[in-house]
Amino acid sequence: MRRIFRNTSKPLLGKPLMGFLLALAIASIMVSCAVGSAEDAEPTQAAELQTQRSGSQRLGADERSTIQLFEEVSPSVAFITSLALRRERFSLNVYQIPQGSGSGFVWDELGHIVTNFHVIRGSDAAQVTLADHSTWDADIVGVAPDKDLAVLHIDAPRKILRPIIVGSSRNLKVGQKVLAIGNPFGLDQTLTTGIISALGREIESVSRIPIRDVIQTDAAINPGNSGGPLLDSSGRLIGVNTAIF
Repeated sequence: MRRIFRNTSKPLLGKPLMGFLLALAIASIMVSCAVGSAEDAEPTQAAELQTQRSGSQRLGADERSTIQLFEEVSPSVAFITSLALRRERFSLNVYQIPQGSGSGFVWDELGHIVTNFHVIRGSDAAQVTLADHSTWDADIVGVAPDKDLAVLHIDAPRKILRPIIVGSSRNLKVGQKVLAIGNPFGLDQTLTTGIISALGREIESVSRIPIRDVIQTDAAINPGNSGGPLLDSSGRLIGVNTAIF
């Protein structure tokens, strides 16, 4: 039996969530792939491919740093599914259907999960899938539509909860490196990198109230990344990805 969350409409709990800026992403995702194998190539070509593969293992310091950061932070990122209740016309049985999805992140070891308000807006229930692919029914414990933020709670054991490290958005600089992690499809986390393109931007919240002092970044973000964390180069939380313009 699925458990329906309660919208208690309490203020956001825990740490000062309102201090974070929302991240406005202006980007598109481009994917390219190549198909081939050494077995199909001539011996000389196969040797060249093997040499290229060996060389790819010699990573630069910046690459190693990015890989390490992703490995450390990605366990904190979750997949959010919002659910709507529907009643069967003839039997009058109530059932749930997926309404939308997005990303979120673990805020603390008590099971609080932060995401965008628009990810769960208008839903009757929600589920949170953690990095270990375990899925948990969620209660909603706080919303801030004017800031497009929401807090969910799951009754997951502390040993599988990996709270994100919180940074500061007060002294950001244009040109500073940032990283965006999300879980757009519920399969695995994705990572994109970029820089802060501008500060002090303004977007409209779902409640039609302007959200000021928004971060603009060129890190590629797709709609499923909404609610995921924006990180500085040390892997600390500086914003919540909320929109593609």
